Amino acid sequence: MPDMKIPDWIKEKRVDAASLAAMKSLLRSHRLHTVCEEAKCPNIGECFGAGTATFLVMGDVCTRDCSFCGVRHGTPSPLDPEEPQRIARAAADLNLKHVVITSVTRDDLADGGASHFVQTIDEVRTGNPGCTVEVLVPDFRGDKKAIIRILEANPQVFNHNVETVPQLYPLVRHKAVYSASLEILSLANQFDRSIITKSGLMVGLGENMRHVKDVMIDLRACGVSALTIGQYLRPPGKGLKVRKYYTPSEFKELENFGYGFGFAHVNSGAFVRSSFHASRALRKIEETQR
Repeated sequence: MPDMKIPDWIKEKRVDAASLAAMKSLLRSHRLHTVCEEAKCPNIGECFGAGTATFLVMGDVCTRDCSFCGVRHGTPSPLDPEEPQRIARAAADLNLKHVVITSVTRDDLADGGASHFVQTIDEVRTGNPGCTVEVLVPDFRGDKKAIIRILEANPQVFNHNVETVPQLYPLVRHKAVYSASLEILSLANQFDRSIITKSGLMVGLGENMRHVKDVMIDLRACGVSALTIGQYLRPPGKGLKVRKYYTPSEFKELENFGYGFGFAHVNSGAFVRSSFHASRALRKIEETQR
């Protein structure tokens, strides 16, 4: 069965080649990876052009091979103990006020890499006083001690994506458990209510609107206050086929449903990704909480 035709409302974003090259040069000079590049994010040109990036720690090789993802799968290299310091220096070079830190999944590590997250948070804060920090974490195989270690580092935003509806987990996230992801988010919300709990999911993999809204209800029940919803776009040469392209009106319907159900911030649109305009979301939620 051939791929669905990409509709007119999903158009490839224009890229400022000079800004893109400059950002990539800076990242390479610090020997760093970004999820923007590894996951082939459609917003890379816009974000790099604005001097923002989501740092990918613990290498660029994942121990899992989720069928939707464009990140390489295989046996990763040992952790680089100097990586947290290099991220802090890169954040300073970019004059970042909000740093987003994510990672590949490292099931080969005893704590899933939680201690490396903590070291990175600490280095970023030491080297960039006043900078806010957002983490986008894997599931750590449900290890609550690993999750608590990261929460104790007090990030302003704790993000863990459910990615898709539970009916599609065997196809999309075959090594993950939907209920375990909800438990992670609930734990984060209960640990410290001042930490903003965030999650995200893709649409277009075979779910329907009712499935998506049910997930949104589950996330609110766990205390999630910030949500991103984006169109699944098949990575080049890999991944599942798109089963449906959601229309702008359908994304708007999901946004309205989210706000009506109590989310403090909902970013819903074809090109929305977990960290897209992340600093704006944080500022908006902080303003509503004043």
